Amino acid sequence: MFYEEKDAGGYVALVPEGKFNLVSAPPLKARIDDLVREGKARIVVDLSAVDFIDSSGLGALIGGLKAARQQGGDLRIAAAGDQVKAVLKLTNLDRILSPYATVEEARHGW
Repeated sequence: MFYEEKDAGGYVALVPEGKFNLVSAPPLKARIDDLVREGKARIVVDLSAVDFIDSSGLGALIGGLKAARQQGGDLRIAAAGDQVKAVLKLTNLDRILSPYATVEEARHGW
């Protein structure tokens, strides 16, 4: 469902693919929780390969954001497609999860 990339900059990038929904959201949220427990609370979710997101996917992102921030980190999203951006805007979650154009831009400032 996703893979992770690590770099020397101290963040983890998760890359979900396809539909980010009721089926795929729980494993991603569980992985975010695991990373936060491991002390890796700077997370970028690269949405470039996601072509659909629903409320379950949004819930996983918001839950991950909350978990990361509680540990002094952050969760940022990058490379969201048109459908994802539209859903974020419709739900006003674009105010909380501002989409960055690239993973590099998202990790800037850490």
